[in-house]
Amino acid sequence: MTLKKVVCMQCHNACRLAARVEGGRLVSVEPDQDFPGTKSSYAITKGCPRRRHVIEYFYHPGRLNYPLKRAGNRGENKWQEISWEDAIGEIGRRMEDIIQKHGPEAIATTSGTGRTHDEIRQRFFNLLGSPNHTGAGQICYGPFCVMSNVVLGWRLFPVVRKQTRCILFWGGGGPRYWDIFWRSALKAQEKRGAKIIVIDARGTDAARRADLWLQIRPGTDCALALGMINHIIENELYDKSFVKKWCHGFEQLRERASAYPIEKVSEITWLPAPKIRQAAEWYATLKPGVTNHGMGVEHLQNSIETLHALFSLVALCGNVDVEGGDVFTTPYPGIIHEQEIAAHHRLPEEQIQKTLGLENFRLMSRKGYDLIQSSVRKVWGNLVFNRTSYEVFAHGPSIYRAILTGKPYPVRGMITLSSNPMVTAPNTRLVHRALKSLDLYVVVDFFMTPSAQLADFVLPSTTYLERPWLWTYSGVVGSERALPRTVDGAYDRRDDYDFWRSLGIQLGQGEDWPWETLEDLYDYRLKPAGLTFREFMNQGGFLAGPKEFKRYETAGFGTPSGKIELYSKILEELGYDPLPRFYEPSLSPYSRPELAKEYPFILITGGRHQPFYHSEHRQNPSLRKMHPEPVFQIHPEAGRKLRIKEGDWAWIETPKGIITQRCKYLETMHPQVVHVQHGWWYPEEEGAESSLYGVWKSNCNVLIDDEPSLCNPISGGWPLRGLLCKVHKK
Repeated sequence: MTLKKVVCMQCHNACRLAARVEGGRLVSVEPDQDFPGTKSSYAITKGCPRRRHVIEYFYHPGRLNYPLKRAGNRGENKWQEISWEDAIGEIGRRMEDIIQKHGPEAIATTSGTGRTHDEIRQRFFNLLGSPNHTGAGQICYGPFCVMSNVVLGWRLFPVVRKQTRCILFWGGGGPRYWDIFWRSALKAQEKRGAKIIVIDARGTDAARRADLWLQIRPGTDCALALGMINHIIENELYDKSFVKKWCHGFEQLRERASAYPIEKVSEITWLPAPKIRQAAEWYATLKPGVTNHGMGVEHLQNSIETLHALFSLVALCGNVDVEGGDVFTTPYPGIIHEQEIAAHHRLPEEQIQKTLGLENFRLMSRKGYDLIQSSVRKVWGNLVFNRTSYEVFAHGPSIYRAILTGKPYPVRGMITLSSNPMVTAPNTRLVHRALKSLDLYVVVDFFMTPSAQLADFVLPSTTYLERPWLWTYSGVVGSERALPRTVDGAYDRRDDYDFWRSLGIQLGQGEDWPWETLEDLYDYRLKPAGLTFREFMNQGGFLAGPKEFKRYETAGFGTPSGKIELYSKILEELGYDPLPRFYEPSLSPYSRPELAKEYPFILITGGRHQPFYHSEHRQNPSLRKMHPEPVFQIHPEAGRKLRIKEGDWAWIETPKGIITQRCKYLETMHPQVVHVQHGWWYPEEEGAESSLYGVWKSNCNVLIDDEPSLCNPISGGWPLRGLLCKVHKK
């Protein structure tokens, strides 16, 4: 029996595990008791349902084992096995035909949650000459990273320490979202009297443990943040010396926030004025404090403006890069970081200008990225290349429209790896029409999905248990290959590096892929540290940067002014409002009162739920038994008025579509708000059209409108919360 250390990537906690392998077969995966950080996270890793049932997942009969080529019409679920070599050869030739007719920009790609190697995907597409990469990062953590860099010049990271006196959860972020942080917050509350403030439309577990819960009207978070800022400034609760020395644009922000007195904000947000005052005063005076935002912020129409206000709030109270507050992460300096591998410099300017959506949505494009990078580099040097790969995108809704209309130019090919756009992209019916109309669609995944059923080629990918891993976040973590790449006669799955490299070589990129394997690439990345990947693993598989605080005192901030930019010069140069601003969501009871008569509920979607992760794991019997069906939440009073009992199936409908989920009463839900679960499809149902594994039945993205005019005007992020819907009994 062999014990191999691994890093689990079935979510973003990156727990350290020990995999036992006997005779080439995985027999158990347990918490790694030898890793220093395991003790603090043991309860999480031991109790995690995905870890406990990973054997069932790994050996699931539905796993993709060999490359498949479509043998019938799109969506007929007719396939034939094909070798990797033949698949790559045919895909490459068909891509060459598209490029010859329409240019490399006619090939697009979709990505998922950043748990694969997006820097390698981006390397391939930068070498290819296409800027058209879209994915979930546009509405999930990407906006947070980008705006942290815009306002503060680096990525801010909340760390609860013994000094922490206030923990602000905004839009989620509680248990089952980031368990280690949540447990640290509870410990600070219980043992040291720290205050927990929760701002969330739903009465989640975090709200029930809060010292102060603000049940905000969905879509009005920016108004609340500006109201808190105004109250703090008016009552001189801000950190005057820090603001004077280190903040740019204080007077402009003061003027903007002055339009949001507490009483006005109370009317906008549906929050009692005393609670708003209390939240502002606690956060400003109980220092240091940390702020952990959830997806409830990034899923809003005005997500970028809200994040701008939140980072301004953190800065005004002096909670930046101090022990017990929000700190700047420092990756290990002695390695080659992800963005250098991404080879952004290889994408010509003329191709960057072809980025779909660039004329409107510039912040999360190469245009915004390069502008931010030029300032960040002055302070952080080579470490800027540690920045997350999912900060650079084309506008997803614009890509799907270009596929269908050919405007502003045709998009005829797409590669989906580590994502499932038929479930996770907005406006599912439009996505469906677009994918079916492509000349070439390729999917790389672990299982067949609704998206894969529409593909020309479906290629089997390795999980974290079948590949080496090197992941840079606040440090570097790594894992051995827990199982060999292939078990003779059992399967031929390959990691995404193998896929992108093989396809790159097929398309003439051979000189730019000198590393034969992913492990060879890791050897190259670790070479400045004097280590090979194997040596790195043998010494524990972890390198961390120095833990320092207040580094700005010697280097300043990585922004154009060298200060925290409450008034953003980067946003101004990109042609946007340089200050945070609130605007009413486009689809709300106030902006569309006539529509609200027919659709009287405010809809929020996207809440995550164990044991699943986004759209994954619903084919795992043990996990599905824990949560067999989709659930929407409604206040009991509202449910009874509609004659919908708890447990009934009901219809949830928007002007865009209609789905069904089971009713669950939630006493702490506002009577005018409905929450619909994210990520639902039914792997046990028919894979062929028209079912596509039941993708139309309960998938919340059927309800979502992604019309560009409804998207965030700065980033292009599509609204998933603060919409309008109606509910009726099935």
